Amino acid sequence: MAKTKFRPLHDRVVVRRVESEEKTSGGIIIPDTAKEKPSEGEIIAVGSGARDESGKLVPLDVKAGDRILFGKWSGTEVKLNGEDLLIMKESDIMGVIG
Repeated sequence: MAKTKFRPLHDRVVVRRVESEEKTSGGIIIPDTAKEKPSEGEIIAVGSGARDESGKLVPLDVKAGDRILFGKWSGTEVKLNGEDLLIMKESDIMGVIG
C-alpha cells in the first residue's frame, strides 16, 4: 500500500503529539489511563497560509519540524497511515519551543 501524502489547507497544521514521561521524578510509573494527553507536539505538515482582507496570501509563522505547545482541547484528532495525529489552525498554537 502506498504511503498517503497529506497537505493541510489554508492556515492549518498537522501535529504529532510528543509523549510525556511514564515515570514521575520519584520513580512512580504512571499508567496510560491516568496520564493526560500531552499538549506538546511536533509539526509534520503546514498549509500554504491564510488570506487577508485584500486576498493576499499570508504565510504561517510555523514550519514542519517545529516543536509547539497547544491548548488541551485544540485540534481535531485524525488517524493517517495508522498514526494518531492532530489537525489544528495556527491560531490554536500557543508558541514554539526552542
